[in-house]
Amino acid sequence: MPSFAYQAKDAAGKTVNGVIEAENERVLRAKLREMNYYVTGITQKSSGVMNADLGAVFSKFKGVSEQALVVFARQFATMINAGLAMVRCLDVLGVQTEDSQLKPIIVAVRREVEGGSTLAAALGKFPKVFSPLFTNMVRAGELGGILDDVLNRLAGFLEKDFNLKKKVKAAMTYPTVILVMAVGIVIFLVTFILPTFVSMFEQMDMKLPLPTKILITFTVAARNPFILIPTIILLIVGFIMFNRYTSTQVGRRQFDAFKLKLPVFGMLIRKVAISRFCRTLGTLLQSGVPIMQALEIVGKASGNEVVAETVNKANSSVGLSATPTSQSNSGQTVTLTARVTPSIATGTVQFLDGSVVIGTASLANGNAVFATSSLSSGNHSIKANYTGDGNVNGSESSALPYKVKH
Repeated sequence: MPSFAYQAKDAAGKTVNGVIEAENERVLRAKLREMNYYVTGITQKSSGVMNADLGAVFSKFKGVSEQALVVFARQFATMINAGLAMVRCLDVLGVQTEDSQLKPIIVAVRREVEGGSTLAAALGKFPKVFSPLFTNMVRAGELGGILDDVLNRLAGFLEKDFNLKKKVKAAMTYPTVILVMAVGIVIFLVTFILPTFVSMFEQMDMKLPLPTKILITFTVAARNPFILIPTIILLIVGFIMFNRYTSTQVGRRQFDAFKLKLPVFGMLIRKVAISRFCRTLGTLLQSGVPIMQALEIVGKASGNEVVAETVNKANSSVGLSATPTSQSNSGQTVTLTARVTPSIATGTVQFLDGSVVIGTASLANGNAVFATSSLSSGNHSIKANYTGDGNVNGSESSALPYKVKH
């Protein structure tokens, strides 16, 4: 799509300059008129084929920066709060963003929204740019009518996450530099210094201690191309095989578990994961995302398979459990209790015997109690089906066998 440089005046008479992509000049003029701009000049920008090809190649390696997403969320929230229409907001953002990778994505999102799609659904079509956390928070903001608050909250979360990554990188810089320098010094010694001592020891014809013999053997092997070249090839093949193995779920989990057990870095990785978990979950719950869905998102966004597995176990325990608690002395009345966690959930629980509804009970503080005398003697599969408006979203159910004696 060609690019056009335009000059225009806004409603206040201020001169505005910019570059925007459009199918042709007529489409560009229509778009600028929608933005309440009076066009004074348009020039199509020309670029060489070589530059375009190089730009296309380098753009594949350059993703959308986190800072660009923060600015996008902040500006979007400000314009929504000011009462601008969503399509108009996306128009302005598409023109003003300085990130060359984000600009065409905003244009595509605007096209989807203008065609009748929700903002969350439009953002969800670009999962490499907008994470599940981003799209689900936007969806919750759209449903709750608090999109501007959610976008501001999201921008704040992205800023904190970006600052956390900067701190981790800063903490890792010093040991990384020391490690690289140590490796470089060893290579320099083995290549240039130690060979001099090797020839000197050979001329002296004396008995050397075992550590010195090992060092000499290593030096000679490192300078022998018949040993050095196969070693380098084996290291490259091992690195490729390691990457392929860690790309599988089993390999990735084992490697993540190994990283958590490292002496110094393991504690740092664990603290970063816990910090990200708490901040992400808090942001999602504060934005109105149900806890079940929030835990699922947090697990995927943790970046560590062990942490994700732990969160998924916690997620599976947050749900519904139906437990018969007592039976009267007459053997006729059975009291059933259904518990929904978290205990603040409210709603209605429907009790079933197999597929037959035997009654309903209101849920208060996470518990619903139902007494029935309609159960015949014998084995029953009691099922409790929950539908409510609390933190547990939708319908959850569980079944358990229960024997009634008359």
